[in-house]
Amino acid sequence: MGDSIQLSVIIPVYNEKSTLEEILRRVAAISIQKEIIVVDDRSTDGTREILQSISENSHPYGRLKAVFHEENQGKGAAVRTGIGLSQGEVVIIQDADLEYDPREYPNLLGPILDGRADVVYGSRFLGGPHRVLYFWHYIGNRFLTLFSNMLTNLNLSDMETCYKAFRREVFDQIQIRSNRFEFEPEVTMKVAKKGFRVYETPISYSGRSYAEGKKITWIDGIKSVWAMVRFRLGD
Repeated sequence: MGDSIQLSVIIPVYNEKSTLEEILRRVAAISIQKEIIVVDDRSTDGTREILQSISENSHPYGRLKAVFHEENQGKGAAVRTGIGLSQGEVVIIQDADLEYDPREYPNLLGPILDGRADVVYGSRFLGGPHRVLYFWHYIGNRFLTLFSNMLTNLNLSDMETCYKAFRREVFDQIQIRSNRFEFEPEVTMKVAKKGFRVYETPISYSGRSYAEGKKITWIDGIKSVWAMVRFRLGD
């Protein structure tokens, strides 16, 4: 698989100084030809300085490109910046918080490489091992996925997952507008409207607590509902 595809891994980063270097090490260790694009969304905890040091000096992370937002805009904006700079045939979104395991990239890429899929979602709810944490987060995720499926007529099990892989051509046909966590419902609505072939694959999930730096809240869930309605009805 390593020589059969050029992969772009986009890592949006905001205040992840404790995990940044470790996620870069894990991504770099995957034996797939790839570029790594890290977009710092104006971190204030020292992440930005660590990334600047990495980008300015020799490092073991392979083809790495660091981009720095001058203002904090949100995850969606960081992903959009990364997509604009990516050159790979396939794009994978990777959070920097160690909740998702890069060793599962082959599972995400498989349906694309064998010609079955244009987009692959890594589902946390299809049987992979996961850390046991918040019940109401689980209920919220299931509700958002159900509402998404009602609007799109897809049968996803995990719309809000970070792990999504896209053929490059998908982003030639859709434009991402959301700046924050609404990226997930927006891209799902637009992928469905364009009729792209969507697959799911089980992934593991090492969720973290709020004390460990988790950022998403119930307010983001409300915004996701509005984003689904907005992008289902128009652009």
